[in-house]
Amino acid sequence: MPTDIMEVKEKTLRVSKMAETLIASEIIKLAGEINEKIKQGEKIYNLTIGDFDPKVFPIPAELEEEIIKAYTNHETNYPPADGMLETRKAVSNFLKEKEGVEYNPATEILMSAGARPLIYATYQTLVQPGDTVIFPVPSWNNNHYTHLSHAKKIEIMATPENHFMPTAADLKPHLKGAALVALCSPLNPTGTTFSRKDLEEICELIIEENHSRSADEKPLYLMYDQIYWVLTYGDTEHYNPVSLIPEMKNYTIFIDGLSKAFAATGVRVGWSVGPARVIGKMKSILSHLGAWAPKAEQVATAKYLARKEDVDNYLTGFKKEIHDRLDGFYDGFMALKNEGFNVDAIAPQAAIYLTVQFALHGKKKEDGTILATTKDITKYLLEEARVAIVPFSAFGDDENSSWYRLSVGTCRLEEVNKVIESLRKALGKLK
Repeated sequence: MPTDIMEVKEKTLRVSKMAETLIASEIIKLAGEINEKIKQGEKIYNLTIGDFDPKVFPIPAELEEEIIKAYTNHETNYPPADGMLETRKAVSNFLKEKEGVEYNPATEILMSAGARPLIYATYQTLVQPGDTVIFPVPSWNNNHYTHLSHAKKIEIMATPENHFMPTAADLKPHLKGAALVALCSPLNPTGTTFSRKDLEEICELIIEENHSRSADEKPLYLMYDQIYWVLTYGDTEHYNPVSLIPEMKNYTIFIDGLSKAFAATGVRVGWSVGPARVIGKMKSILSHLGAWAPKAEQVATAKYLARKEDVDNYLTGFKKEIHDRLDGFYDGFMALKNEGFNVDAIAPQAAIYLTVQFALHGKKKEDGTILATTKDITKYLLEEARVAIVPFSAFGDDENSSWYRLSVGTCRLEEVNKVIESLRKALGKLK
């Protein structure tokens, strides 16, 4: 085929600029490499995925029971575009009792197939091409959703000194004219949370910015992802913008759901609550995507959330199991640090993640090879210690950050000490 015809054909096969420049999930790429090793029979401690092994962390038995009942009762046709009303009522009651916030189930709550469609709909509703979105780094996928929305991003580089949570001082210089601030607490990937003071100060800035805007300007909204909010440990307390400052109800869109709170990532029941006008537009967008949660699971969720004693009992036991693992890994990392190894960790606060550090840049392997990059370190930990974790670069941080996310959702308690011992041996081989 002549070169000029080949060039013309290649051009006709090009995709949109957005699709062409969209970065694929770094975590999925890493997971693929790990799964290939596991298929080859290698023993890998896979602490990468933000999910649960159902054999280790099954969904609540009562929720499973209600799902089976719903299918037995043939609840298998299309649900309403915004979700079953009985489910929205159950969510409204759950949030009122647990968080002290009140939302009208008829107009201010939207159900979806997990949190992702809700995040996408929030961006598509509030952000138009060229608008500015502000979010902290590291954080989960805000860079990709901003790209999908053809928006401009302002990344706030958070620091370990503040547990990787952004502050009002970090955000203040960038709020003028912005369309959306995207925050998450407890934060994925760090498992850390906002203090009351820090979140209040951020909310006060958002209100101040909105008061400064004219009537024909779009408000500055806050997307507040709290999908892990029930999973807090020790003295850690979860705070939300609306409970702290009621006026924030006008500007806050919550992202929430069953996925993480009840180890139900595959059940696909998420919800968003916020101002009626915004929720209504998000409903319209999702109705075109068909991104509703399955009807049977919605019916089951409504019935399960009403079983308050069962809910509380499950959460008590579930949280203890998660916390035991996080504490075990934290204690193990502190022991390694005290032994002189270049590692560190931030004490666990929430979610299913521990923030850990491997400051190994420049270290030499036994064969004299230098660990020059974070990719080198990640590969060494995988091949020598058989431990797979996710570098913060997968969450938008600098590609040579020494910090990592360690997830315990697929980890058996008896594996914790084995992982630490495997790391101890691998670290001991470095010079």
